[in-house]
Amino acid sequence: MAPPALAVALQGAPSLVYLKTAVASPTTSAFVPGSGRDQQETTATVARLLHQLEAGGEVECLRMARQFDGSPALDCDTVEVTTEQIKRAIASLPQSQIDDIDFQHARVKDFAEAQVGSIKSFERELFPGVRTGQRVVPVQCAGCYVPGGRFSHVSSAIMSVATAKAAGVQNVIACSPPFGTTNVMHPATLYALHLAGADRILTLGGVQAIAAMAFGVFTNVEADILVGPGNKWVAEAKRSLFGRVGIDMVAGPTEVLILADSTADPLIVAYDLLSQAEHGATSPTWLITTDRHLGEEVIRLMPGLIADLVDRQPGTAAPVSWRDFGEVVLVNTREEMAALSDRYAAEHLEVHCADLEWYLSTLQNYGSLFLGEETCVPFGDKCTGPNHILPTRRAARFTGGLSVDKFRKTLTWQRMDRGATRTMGAAASRISRIEGMEGHALSGDARLAKYYPDQSFDLGSPATRIADVASKRRQFDRRQVSSKL
Repeated sequence: MAPPALAVALQGAPSLVYLKTAVASPTTSAFVPGSGRDQQETTATVARLLHQLEAGGEVECLRMARQFDGSPALDCDTVEVTTEQIKRAIASLPQSQIDDIDFQHARVKDFAEAQVGSIKSFERELFPGVRTGQRVVPVQCAGCYVPGGRFSHVSSAIMSVATAKAAGVQNVIACSPPFGTTNVMHPATLYALHLAGADRILTLGGVQAIAAMAFGVFTNVEADILVGPGNKWVAEAKRSLFGRVGIDMVAGPTEVLILADSTADPLIVAYDLLSQAEHGATSPTWLITTDRHLGEEVIRLMPGLIADLVDRQPGTAAPVSWRDFGEVVLVNTREEMAALSDRYAAEHLEVHCADLEWYLSTLQNYGSLFLGEETCVPFGDKCTGPNHILPTRRAARFTGGLSVDKFRKTLTWQRMDRGATRTMGAAASRISRIEGMEGHALSGDARLAKYYPDQSFDLGSPATRIADVASKRRQFDRRQVSSKL
């Protein structure tokens, strides 16, 4: 008997054949956030750290920063980045890097600003005398986490902070760990955060950074929402704090799924798989194809491309990632390919096929979609404009990636004239009594008794009880009159 995940997958893709298998994938396991083998240990450890951080405040944050970030000289006076540090960071960067970050920021900012108009405030009269509407309001404070350490993650800095600012968030706090063994952030990351509009910048990483933003440590401002990618400790810290604060998503290792037919270029497909495999040892790289030759050729090409990457960048995770989490699946039709793709609900989804419009209108579950050979995940990750902070581990079935709407609340309101209560009040009272909620019904009854004392209504309740509410109204009115005499 097939495992449950495979049985479900076979419903949509009965011809499924593995040309290369992974240790785990959406067709062989639940593959959902928090399903890692060491998740229980991670959850327990993060819970303990968060408790210590909330109790210990600044002192505990700094202690953990020294322990985990390797920042021995960090203290209360140096943890927050100053204007002078930002100026020095900018001065240290080559103009070419500044120009590239500026180019990236402009694209991301333009796309985020275009999203602002996708959900609007409105007002509508749904029934005579009943005015309703919604307001779209930004959160007051956003906490943006930017990974760091060995490299500068300028893209994550731009993607999170620029989007929050486009959404209208007045107070954006950003955290990123120090660069290498220094006590300062990478200058490119610092410039990106400054350019994107961060209001406060803290040199902190890991769980202590998430706690500092959530609890208002160092800033005395608690974040309403926490966003940004990170390792398993960061992801678990955000998950643990959800409810106390909002979060963008619970992110796992980054992933790519490529759909390819006989028109695809096997070498380009292989390079695109490689580009994601270098992220980490558990980063999935999946290929679903309708062409056996293409699938087998990609499998043949990958070892050579990986060897070349190892020469260029020793220590890359690509060999382990492809070995353990690389998967190649063969199906007969594009319909099966699309059905299986929706099962995977990949963070990044590339389509190297004919008739791209069919895939655009058919595919439903993905973080971000890359149509055609001319675009690819690295382009989107860095500078095309749409956000690269995206759902992983099949979360794309129910959520999209980071957008301005993650930083905004849709608040509804209503207002009613007295004439409308004649219909609305009676209906609400009857419905409340259907649901066994007498207190709700009385709230409507009381208004009808006040506004229409000489009229009777069908309120779904015995006449004696309705009369009792009217009697209370008359007694109250008499007392009010007497008290003014």
